[in-house]
Order: sequence, then C-alpha cells, then structure tokens
Amino acid sequence: MVVPFAAIFGQAEDCDRILMSGLQVLLVAGTHGNEINGPWLLDQWSQTPELINTHGVGVVPVIGNPEALALGQRYLDCDLNRSFRLDLLRSPSILDREVVRAKQLLSFFGPEGSTPCQIVIDLHSTTAAMGSTLVVYGRRPADLALAALIQARLGLPIYLHDGDADQQGFLVERWPCGLVIEIGPVPQGLLKACIIEQTRLAVQACLKVLSSVSSGLATYPDQFVVHSHLGSLDLPRNTLGHPAACVHPYLQGRDWQPLQVGAPLFLRPDGEVFRFEGRDSPIPVFINEAAYVEKQIAMSLTYREVCPLPEQWQGALQQLVDC
Repeated sequence: MVVPFAAIFGQAEDCDRILMSGLQVLLVAGTHGNEINGPWLLDQWSQTPELINTHGVGVVPVIGNPEALALGQRYLDCDLNRSFRLDLLRSPSILDREVVRAKQLLSFFGPEGSTPCQIVIDLHSTTAAMGSTLVVYGRRPADLALAALIQARLGLPIYLHDGDADQQGFLVERWPCGLVIEIGPVPQGLLKACIIEQTRLAVQACLKVLSSVSSGLATYPDQFVVHSHLGSLDLPRNTLGHPAACVHPYLQGRDWQPLQVGAPLFLRPDGEVFRFEGRDSPIPVFINEAAYVEKQIAMSLTYREVCPLPEQWQGALQQLVDC
C-alpha cells in the first residue's frame, strides 16, 4: 500500500486524512533541502506508483524539510538531521524552524503520533564517494537486524555511527527502528540518474526484506560486517580558524580504503603534506563531504567489525513488524 504522495508532500497537517493499519514504514526524503534525488524519486513514484514495488508493505512517503527543499538549501535555521535531540524537542522556547518541523513529524508519524509508523527509512545523498551505504545510529537490535538483512541481499556496507557526543539528534533515532540510505557521489542540488536508480533499488530491498520478515520467510545471516565510527578528522587550520590545507588528491575518492601509516591526508598550498600517523589501518568515510565543512569534519574514521546476529536481535525486528 502506498499513501498518496501528494497528500503529504508538503505540510504534515494533511496527514490526519490518512487511515493506516498494520506495519507502516515512514519513507523520508529531503531531510536536507539540497539533496534532491530522493525527493525527485518520491515525486515520480507518486505519478507512477508501479515505479517501486512495495511488496505489500505500508509506506508513508514524506518530505522532511519541504521549505528548505523549495529553496534548494540544506536547512533554514539549523540542520533538521541534528534537531531530534530530546532537549530540543522538549524545549518550548526553541523556535528554529527545523526543530518545529522535527516536533511536527513526530506528532504525526512518531511512535506515539496520530498516525504512527514503526520503522523509518531516511534517504540521503552525499558528495563523497561512498557508493550505496546503510547508516545505522547506535546499536539497537532491530536496526542492526534490518541492516544485516539488507546487507545480505545487496552487499551494502554498513556505517555504524555511535558514541560521538558532537553528533547527536538524528531523525531515525526517534523511531523504534530506522536507518539511513546514503548514496554518492553527487553534487548538492544535482539530479543524477544513477543516484536515483541506486536509491530506488535500496528502497525496494528494504521493503522486500520487511515483507519477508512479516511473512516469516526472512533468512538471517549468521553474521554481518559493520564499519564502526572511531571519530572524525578536520582540516589543518590557521590561527584564524580558516583551513590551512585541503584534502590530498591521493585520498580524494578513496572512501572505504584503509589508511596506511604515512599515507597523505592533507596538502598545503606550498606543497607540504600532512600524513597519517596513526595505527591499525582505519577506514575513512565521507571524505571531503561538502555538507560537513560547517561541522569541521574532513572525514570520519572507522574500523571493520564482524558482528554475530543473535536471535534476540531478530526477535526485536519481528516484534516491531508484527505489531
């Protein structure tokens, strides 16, 4: 079942017209207004419903930040995908438009909302050479079980982002189960056919997997692979706080490739090279992501972790799907 897209493309006030029952998956695009491939896919889907096979799963497509999307801006006041912190949501005095929108989305589609969804899939694109990636925040069993099933189906890498006090308030954290589909590279504000197609295939894989869980036919892997967040590196900066070097051309586009001791990281205009001096071959991701410039992140470092998939985690996902 697909809820008519036009009814919820813009403001969430219209969602009281939607009658839903059973498993509902909230499919969010345009959480960042300059990431336009996901919203374009949902718009085309509304006009051509057969574009995506939902496999019988209830899907609620919604634009996360329609005002920012209309302006082609990442956000208006603050990053919507950092606006789901509990302290922000509980404060009546914070009037940033993205915080208001976060409260709005939860009031309608949150687990205790008027039209609740149990699972959320948040569609994003990146300027970094990440390919098709699943991003999971924290180690919630249902999230990891869902990601493991999708990985087994498509072979996508999983970036496990947890334990970073500087990066909090992600949208998917406020639903019982959720993950991000991240596709790149693509410049901000640019439609690109291969990005749209990769997004479509990843969405369909998610829905197919959830359908198999619902029918009791899901086949879980014994183990799966994640790339766990270690921390982030910023560009070298001068005394004024401005970048004093840029990402080295050797490193650009080498996401997912382990760093070796002595590998070039950054390059100064005078030719001086800053080299990696750490140990244990960390794996960089989101290298030179344009949206992270304001967050002073030039790349994040991860380590490869092989995780077993306990039956309890499978049961956590099954319980959500069956509710």
